[in-house]
Amino acid sequence: MTELSSAGTFRLGSKPVKRMGYGAMQLAGKGVFGPPRDHEMALRVLREAVAAGVEHIDTSDYYGPYVTNQILCEALHPYPENLVIVTKVGARRGKDGSWKPAQRPEELVSAVHDNLSRLRLDVLDVVNLRLMSSSHGPSDGSLEPQFTALAEMQQRGLIRHLGVSNVTAAQVAEAQGIADIVSVQNHYNLAHRNDDALIDSLAEQGIAYVPFFPLGGFRPLQSDVLTRVAARLEAAPMQVALAWLLQRSSNMLPIPGTSSPAHLRENLAATELQLDTDALRELDAIAAVQDERRDRAASS
Repeated sequence: MTELSSAGTFRLGSKPVKRMGYGAMQLAGKGVFGPPRDHEMALRVLREAVAAGVEHIDTSDYYGPYVTNQILCEALHPYPENLVIVTKVGARRGKDGSWKPAQRPEELVSAVHDNLSRLRLDVLDVVNLRLMSSSHGPSDGSLEPQFTALAEMQQRGLIRHLGVSNVTAAQVAEAQGIADIVSVQNHYNLAHRNDDALIDSLAEQGIAYVPFFPLGGFRPLQSDVLTRVAARLEAAPMQVALAWLLQRSSNMLPIPGTSSPAHLRENLAATELQLDTDALRELDAIAAVQDERRDRAASS
């Protein structure tokens, strides 16, 4: 069995967690909408993840919607004491599966209560405010009304800790002026490294950085360099991509998701993979190549 503690631990809120977590998004149906194709397999994946030592699970009531929280509750409630469940608010799903913003304070309050109800919890461990924008990535703007609404729910004892997601460094600082944050969840992986400076700043403050789409998301990472390094190390390319994240910074808490037990075991095994100096140098160059390609595409 994989020893997840090989990658160390990092404090997420009030608890230290093993750094490799699990993202529950893929437990919903195609497009993160509707029920899973195989309900029993979804339950099995969650139970196997926890049995393997996973202590950090990421979810949201808008996955499905409602699907992943219901499966999570069915599979694991009553939850292990060492498990930290992190959820997000700030979006809702249209009847066609579209992703729509739900950023008004009253919508956020309702979402917190929905998460509490479907997870069968009296208090949520960590709630991330997920900002929405037309570009899908972070965009400038104040988060004061939204984050203040969550901070008030924290003061009422319904939320233990707060985090932010899909945010700029300026928005992180604004949130910290309202309440303490324990995590930032942004898009980051081998080929998408816009947050390098933010990650280092958060590490100095003891704040967790949780990369979403750590393996590329709906378009998995593809790179000849990644494939070559993986072959040399006799590992799967996605294992190398996860190992790179773990070695990038001690506050990095990847949450790769899957609906397959075999894929889950492969992801978790990345905690035991050590990348040498040559491998790190080659992998670090992938982002520069991707940036050059994006610049050429934008100017053409």
